[in-house]
Amino acid sequence: MHLLRQAFIFLLSLACFGTMQASANELSAVEQKAATCFVCHGDKGKGNDPQFPSLAAQQSVYIVNQLNAFKSGERKNPAMQAKASNLTAEDINNYGAYFAVQQAAKAGGNPALVQQGKSKATVCLGCHGASGEGNGQYPRLAGQHPDYLAKQLTAYKGGSRINGAMQAIAGNLSEEEIKALAAFFGSL
Repeated sequence: MHLLRQAFIFLLSLACFGTMQASANELSAVEQKAATCFVCHGDKGKGNDPQFPSLAAQQSVYIVNQLNAFKSGERKNPAMQAKASNLTAEDINNYGAYFAVQQAAKAGGNPALVQQGKSKATVCLGCHGASGEGNGQYPRLAGQHPDYLAKQLTAYKGGSRINGAMQAIAGNLSEEEIKALAAFFGSL
């Protein structure tokens, strides 16, 4: 826990203050502001509601990019667009740093589907990391709720969520393969 706190302070200080060290009060202030996210995304971002992604241990760059996309309207979600519209660049960077250092949790997944998904996951691991931990601009898939992941893959497949590479990959997946991949990544 002490190591996580130190890592968070370091990331926060880089994001907000260059090389200055963030104080305990600044850390507390960021956590208090981030608490508004806990309603949907779970305590400290450890989501357990399949409607919303878990933010704990998510890639900081990914969170920043997504919040900026919601703020600009590039990514559509009325609730997130409303929340992001009031965030400053500093808030967005702070949220990215804060959630990146939180401890991730496993969401679980149907064991039979996990094994099927494991054999299909190779195509995902190149961008999303060898263990689904994320890779900079690519999100962490490990520990996400399987229903959430399946919903996102289905959205890419159907075109309601736009990303050329993801649409091409998801477009080739059957509903059963989507469920299997989602269960596998949820189990990590």
